[in-house]
Amino acid sequence: MPTLAVIGSQWGDEGKGKITDYLAEDADLVVRYQGGANAGHTIKVGSEVFALHLLPSGIIREGVLSVIGNGVVVDCDELRTELEMLHKTGRTGDMLRISDRANVVLPYHRMLDGAEERARGAKGVGTTGRGIGPCYADKIARAGIRMGDLLDEVYLWERLDTVYPLKEKLVQSLGIKLEQDKASLLGTLLEYGNLFRPYITDTSVLINDAIKDGKKVMFEGAQGTMLDIDYGTYPFVTSSNCTAAGICSGAGVPPSAIQDVVGVTKAYTTRVGAGPFVTELHDAVGLHLQNVGGEFGTTTGRPRRCGWLDMMVVRHAVRLNGMTSMAMTKLDILNDLPVLKVCVAYEIDGQIVEDFPGNIFKLARAKPIYEELEGWTSASCSPAEIKRKGYGALPKNMRKYLDFITTNAGVPIEIISFGKGRDETIDLRKRRWSE
Repeated sequence: MPTLAVIGSQWGDEGKGKITDYLAEDADLVVRYQGGANAGHTIKVGSEVFALHLLPSGIIREGVLSVIGNGVVVDCDELRTELEMLHKTGRTGDMLRISDRANVVLPYHRMLDGAEERARGAKGVGTTGRGIGPCYADKIARAGIRMGDLLDEVYLWERLDTVYPLKEKLVQSLGIKLEQDKASLLGTLLEYGNLFRPYITDTSVLINDAIKDGKKVMFEGAQGTMLDIDYGTYPFVTSSNCTAAGICSGAGVPPSAIQDVVGVTKAYTTRVGAGPFVTELHDAVGLHLQNVGGEFGTTTGRPRRCGWLDMMVVRHAVRLNGMTSMAMTKLDILNDLPVLKVCVAYEIDGQIVEDFPGNIFKLARAKPIYEELEGWTSASCSPAEIKRKGYGALPKNMRKYLDFITTNAGVPIEIISFGKGRDETIDLRKRRWSE
């Protein structure tokens, strides 16, 4: 049963796009199972750079079928834009399938997202304004429109006849007005139905058949474990399950179908938007990580908050996802820092805490307990030597840093990324995930 899940072990932005693209060399299918256009994956192939928000990272690999699962909420505008971008590079986008059960982000979802966040004022949760939360809320409230609905004009009109008046009243209560009337919205959705008709199918059947046939299937997460609706820093989270557990409902596969889980972990910690962040730095080191690491959101351009690596977060992710290995990214950003700190526990109200707490008020009072390690210089970290010799060319103190993380997390680091390119990767796996 050759399956692999790629999961973010922090607050997203760990470099999952690069790692997914790298591992997709062995894949037949890459399945995106949650999130929406509020996530962004950046992939570098030679001199080309791709910023993807909805399309699975496997779409860049020739011969790999990319699947948008039912757990994803689809912004049709964004999806069309990404497919057009793909066509401009000479790639057809034909190797794409979209679940007929995936919910559609509608214009009023974006309006509601912005209005609700403004209404929260200083207590906002830092949404991207892409309509993701309101779309998931409609899904749970059984008031959503699904991709398969766009293929049936009569049924789509019935659905709009039910949900549109409710949204009309809701936006009026917030002092705004819907941009499109019901008939206009119907026309827009039918156009998208015609555009995406070749791709829309029952992807659960497709994925399960592929697994039964022995094909290599990769599940790609968006965001990261700490943004999971249940196990993240609630309420400063996204609206879906980012953990491996979300694969079952978001792709339509049984738990027994998930074989290996790779946790993508950045060598330091970042997060976008509001919410608790115990190891956040407000000093020159924090600025170094932000500027040298290019820590600005792929989707929003917002600067990311930066801090030392937090093993409380990583161990939380290892346990929740059943991680079998880690992929470590952006080690090179720590070059030339003389001392590196790694948080191994919290002190909260005088007590030592070693398991990540669910209460954000406790987190607000948490103080990081650090272990210090010696840094390394960029002069001792030659990209050319690393490409030529691999792990043995890494500076001694960098290897010590990796060993410390492995010991503390309890799972091995099998992939090390030291740049955006596919060739800027050290692969320590003893076996391929597809074996």
